[in-house]
Amino acid sequence: MGLETDFLSQGLVNCYLVERNTLIDGDERFGEIVRHNNVCNLDPAFFEACLDVSKQTRKAGIQSPLSPTTTQVAPTPAKFGKPDAKSARSRLTAHYPDAFTDFHGTPSGAPCIYKTGPAWPKRQGGPHAQPYIREMRPVHGHPITTVWRGFLKDVQAYLDAELGAAKKAADYVKGTILSQAGFPAIDVAVREWVTTLSGRGPKLPSLDPLVDSVAEFRHPFTSTLGLSIASAKAPYYEGTVALYLRCGNDNDDIIAITAAHVAHPPPLHRKTGISAPNGTRYREEIIALGSKAYNDAITDIMSRIGTLHEINDSLQSKIRRLGEVTPEGEGDAEAVAESLLKTERQVEDTKSNINHLDHIHSEVTKLTSTPQQRSVGFVLYASPVGPADGPNGCTLDWAAIQLSRDAFDWAKFKGNKVYIGGNIKEEEYGNLMFPNHKDRASYRYPPDGLLQVLDVVLKSEIQQPNQRNAHGDNAMPVIKNGLTTGTTVGWVNGLESLVRYYPDYDLEFTAFETTILSYGGRGAFSDQGDSGALILDRGGRIVAMLTGGGGSTDESDVTFGTAWYELESHIRKALPGCFLYPVVSGR
Repeated sequence: MGLETDFLSQGLVNCYLVERNTLIDGDERFGEIVRHNNVCNLDPAFFEACLDVSKQTRKAGIQSPLSPTTTQVAPTPAKFGKPDAKSARSRLTAHYPDAFTDFHGTPSGAPCIYKTGPAWPKRQGGPHAQPYIREMRPVHGHPITTVWRGFLKDVQAYLDAELGAAKKAADYVKGTILSQAGFPAIDVAVREWVTTLSGRGPKLPSLDPLVDSVAEFRHPFTSTLGLSIASAKAPYYEGTVALYLRCGNDNDDIIAITAAHVAHPPPLHRKTGISAPNGTRYREEIIALGSKAYNDAITDIMSRIGTLHEINDSLQSKIRRLGEVTPEGEGDAEAVAESLLKTERQVEDTKSNINHLDHIHSEVTKLTSTPQQRSVGFVLYASPVGPADGPNGCTLDWAAIQLSRDAFDWAKFKGNKVYIGGNIKEEEYGNLMFPNHKDRASYRYPPDGLLQVLDVVLKSEIQQPNQRNAHGDNAMPVIKNGLTTGTTVGWVNGLESLVRYYPDYDLEFTAFETTILSYGGRGAFSDQGDSGALILDRGGRIVAMLTGGGGSTDESDVTFGTAWYELESHIRKALPGCFLYPVVSGR
């Protein structure tokens, strides 16, 4: 393990630890039942469609019934161009033989253009030997922390003057900038990455997992945080609501905060912001669930219905076989009877869930099938996307949406609670968010899988967390729920990144960002469409608002966000008197 510094050819400076020998788990494969019974008497055509969607999901190799990539969708926004790793292989290895082994196993598979220092160990066995799996780890408490921002600025200045020479840049930073800063032993790696923005009056109800057995499928159609939104003018540019604000004790207006490039997409509006005072005639309308999010949510429901019918057929087969068993003795008879009763209960639960899902599908396709039916408010304010003023400016990329009176079912509104179910089960949450047993004395799973947003994590704790990882080192696990990747966990890095955005969307600037690394073995923390999502620690304290990510493929190795301790003052300046929506007591 060693401390590594990256300059990314598309504009990121980042620092993290690399774990050089990590094991990965294998995949599971499931069988397929050929014939199915329409046990809940669904519409025959809808029943067959659900079975087809379920089969297509499995054929695509997707295990999660909530995966957003299993359906044909409306046009999506143009993405920043990313390098083709296959065509680039020979180009990169000709100059640096370890280009595809130094960082093998990271979510995006971003190649290494050049690295200083001795070569890292490689497995023997010729060119086809499986490379070691590398994993990025956060950095906390390192002496470089005190000079980190100055170091980043020196690197930026050098890169601005010397573009295109990866080896020259790496050697200069190691031999000059790092050495002069007192860190000559730190090696430097240059990787090929792209930094991207992660953008993707229905009376929406609040989610109630306490009584809802299919909460993860109902969640997209509720006001609970993790809500996906889009501009009505461009429903294919989608993102996620961060949190809700009140605008004063004497004002009933409710504000939703998200990323500006979601509410006010740069391809349509360039770098301009927006301020829409009360009484203006011009309003940029916002809808719940853009084109892809809506189609994906509907498809997930259908896929699950099809899967539940397959499960029911398997359970019915088990009941028939249990009925044919000839018990041998009293104990065996009791075991058969107990298994039969348990299976019959599972059948009833399966049928109940099918009916619940069918009801959700019927309701949302009738009441929210058009974007006009999903209107939730308008853009009250959107910051111009760019750096904050000052030498250490963070990224300003936020917007305020004034919610309409009929956007949500306000009588049952739960406020700022983030749904953390779906991808992460209750039995996993404790191990992921409280990995060190010494931290678990006060552990309680958030009631009903809803994590209450409370307070803010300050800069000092991001740099030096009080929490610990499984090895006892200071580390802060974080969690978020976003449109594209749902609920995911990661690690906040104690060192910020200096991110350069390029002019694909007519944006060109550099700014400091809070950096989130992937949680080992769980894939990317975020993807395009997650912008705006709130990044929280395990206690519900706000770390940052997600703005983008970096990687060389469709997956991101790192996630970027604007630290809330920096962003909050800008929000208060633009929206005087606003405050976090109060905690809602009760269920």
